[in-house]
Formats: sequence, C-alpha cells, structure tokens
Amino acid sequence: MPRKRINRETTEMTLKNRLMGAVAGAAMMAAAAPAMADITVGYFLEWPMPFEYAKVMGTYDKELGTTVNWVSFDTGTAMSAAMASGDVQLSVSQGVPPFVVATSAGQDLQIVDVAVSYADNDNCVVASGLEIDKTNAGELAGKKVAVPLGTAAHYGFLKQMDHFGIDLASLEIVDMAPAEGAAALAQGSVDMACGWGGALRRSKEHGNVLLTGAEKEELGILVFDVTSAPAAFVAENGDLVAKFLKVTADANAMWADESKRAEMLPVIAKDAGMDEQATAETLATFVFPTVDDQLGAKWLGGGAQEFMKGVADVFVSAGSIPAAKPSYEGNVNLGPLKAAQGM
Repeated sequence: MPRKRINRETTEMTLKNRLMGAVAGAAMMAAAAPAMADITVGYFLEWPMPFEYAKVMGTYDKELGTTVNWVSFDTGTAMSAAMASGDVQLSVSQGVPPFVVATSAGQDLQIVDVAVSYADNDNCVVASGLEIDKTNAGELAGKKVAVPLGTAAHYGFLKQMDHFGIDLASLEIVDMAPAEGAAALAQGSVDMACGWGGALRRSKEHGNVLLTGAEKEELGILVFDVTSAPAAFVAENGDLVAKFLKVTADANAMWADESKRAEMLPVIAKDAGMDEQATAETLATFVFPTVDDQLGAKWLGGGAQEFMKGVADVFVSAGSIPAAKPSYEGNVNLGPLKAAQGM
C-alpha cells in the first residue's frame, strides 16, 4: 500500500489556522454521517507495535466482519485532519498532544484506549558538533530547531526548554515532520531535531539527547499514545470499536508472551518498514498497558484526563493554541474498552 504523505506546511501558517479546516470538516462529516461498508484506520510507519501482526494476519477484518483499510501518516496532527474530513475512522497510536490540540480547537474526538507508553522513544537531539548537553543547554539560544508542531515531541520540547530556562523567542523553530527533521539534522541545516521512532534513531547518529526518558518523567513529561476516533463514529459503531480494541489487546497479550515473539517480530518488522533488529530495539522501549491497567486511575480512570489538561495549559502558555478546554473528561469514552474487557 502506498504511504500517504503530508506536505510540509510553511512556518508562517499558525497551528490555529491549520486546525480550522479540520474542525469544519468534522462538522461536515457529522452532518453527512454516511453508512460505511468498511473502515479506514491510520497508523505510523517505523513505529512497530503488536497490532501490526493482527493487521497482517487479517484478524481485524475477520473479527470486525468488515474490510479494514490502513493508511500511514507522519504526524498525529495529520491524523486529526484525516478524521475530521472523514477519510479515517480510527487512529492507532495518536500522540496525546495532537489529540489535545485538535479537541481544544473544537474537533469532537474521543480516546478509546491507551495504545503505548514510551518515555525513551520520543525526544529532541542536539547536533553533536555543538557539544551541548544538559549542563550547558542554555547555549541553544539562537539555534535552529526542527519540531513537528502539535505533537508529543512538541510538548516534550516545550517542557524541556522551560526546564532549562530557554526563551522560545530566542530559537528559530521550524515545523518539520520527524523524518524531515532527522534529515535536516544529518545535513547540518538545523541544530536540533525532535521526533520519535525511526527518525529519532537516525537523529541520534548525529547528536545527543538533553534528557533521558527517566529524567523527562521526573519533570512530568509523560509520553503515551492513544487510539482515537470521532465521537460520532464511536457513538454509532460502539460494538465495532470494542471488537477492534479486543483484537489490539489480544495482540498485545500475545507479544507479552516471550515465546510468541519469534513468530511475531518478522511480521511486525516488515509491516513497519524496518529491519528486525531495529524493531526489537524499539519495542523494548515500549510498554503496552493491559485493558485492566488502562481502565485504572493512572490512565483512563482519571490520570490521562488530568494530563491532557496539563498539556493544553502548556500549549496555551507557549502560544501554540488560543485556549484550553475547562476539562477533557468528555474526550475519553470508556464504553468500547469496557465492552472489549468482557469479550
């Protein structure tokens, strides 16, 4: 399947303006509410996860009783736009920050599960030639930084800059998808690049991170992705969404059984567009919470809602979005996940 790409957006276009069309598209989709014979699900390449084994094996099609079409994206913001237009009904592993950006702008999306937690697989890398680390991070002032705006990497970048006391106005921030940022760092056209997955690994070949995953968590920089969908789609297709989450949970449970990994790894690697070693190394940094864990207080039982509010407030302070919602509790729908728990 050809990879669906997004065009690089100009730095002059604000995040708010980019989202206006997405929100308008969401309203049009809700008004039309067409019946669908199949569904389209968004995901990331170079982001290996157990669900890809079930994807390749046709388990989703079989269990949902319909055709599941899959399309890859570069950023979670592009996923939001695709869900707003009606091109995509579910997005697997959308970052919390792009979800917050979209819902803060009025897009009616809901979280239906926690896809993965990965503090060490999302970060910013400084060009090695600058010899800048956490001890002299202030020297980043005046430097050019590639950041995929409105994403988990963007949130982590903002929190790290705040921690180090670096004025954002002193930086030249360029909106780039992770793969573009990694290439720019390798070419020497940016001084720091933020991203995740394969792009992060490539960036590390040309630089170093300022803070480790553990150090970021100490600052309250949680990094996790969710499965998200338009609220109208979830309301009209709750049973289908529950079955989708059940297949995903079963794939995660299969991966948790180390005796199954030799069977799953090559399938996941090929689908992710990666070699097996890189896939294994990436998966080793991932945590896939069980359904029971997801429904607990740390995650969708309250923790995720509080975290989203914190993310929104940081984005407001940074001028990335105009306003935060009073609460994001309405953007979490536990119904399908609870139904999946009982299947």
